[in-house]
Amino acid sequence: MRLSTKGRYAVMAMTDLARRQDQAEGRAVALAEIAARQQISLSYLEQLFARLRRKGLVISARGPGGGYRLAREACDTAIADIVLAVDEPLRATRCGIANMGGKGGKTGAKGCMAGGAQCLTHDLWEEMGRQIHGYLASVSVADVLAGRLSNREQAAA
Repeated sequence: MRLSTKGRYAVMAMTDLARRQDQAEGRAVALAEIAARQQISLSYLEQLFARLRRKGLVISARGPGGGYRLAREACDTAIADIVLAVDEPLRATRCGIANMGGKGGKTGAKGCMAGGAQCLTHDLWEEMGRQIHGYLASVSVADVLAGRLSNREQAAA
């Protein structure tokens, strides 16, 4: 499983936004500030935040003091939502179509082998993709900010 820079940078920026928004008492945070702190190209962040805004994860404010705010509380913003909003597929198979996060059986997956057949390990990789999606869906931006990632299962028990 490989997560590209789109997904990683979007999560980094959203986490930075959540932290700065809290410190700024809810005021909008400029993308240029996030870009400088996270060492990410401003033009790249602008592209990512356009997608995040279209998916309803951030709200933009124009003019002096403008920038972005989270559309939901950090505790209600799942990492999986951020990754999916920037068009980052959460799948581990090399097949054309995978059933990631869906309920029930396969969704007519197109295999990666000649003639559309699935490889012997297809189900392994598909399940791993589901597990990754489930984990990222269970982690919020607030969890990342609070450092509640290690030993999550032990803490929940």
